[in-house]
Amino acid sequence: MQEVQSRKYVINERTTRFFLINLSHETLENYFKTNFLMMQHFKYSLTELEGMMPWEREVYLMLLNEHLEEKSREEQRQNI
Repeated sequence: MQEVQSRKYVINERTTRFFLINLSHETLENYFKTNFLMMQHFKYSLTELEGMMPWEREVYLMLLNEHLEEKSREEQRQNI
């Protein structure tokens, strides 16, 4: 029984360390600002945003950024 608990602790510790290292570039201020903008402009709910896995959030932000860049390029082409 203790071996199973010990193994769970090691897995949790590794998972926590993984996310801390991979998401250390995200400041708390940026996290809240991004949540606010996604709720105001893109109709995400706070529950949806907080329910995302950290890597899932990164993927959605990357896709959203690509979409906005493409939209900006299209607007620039139309104004030329």
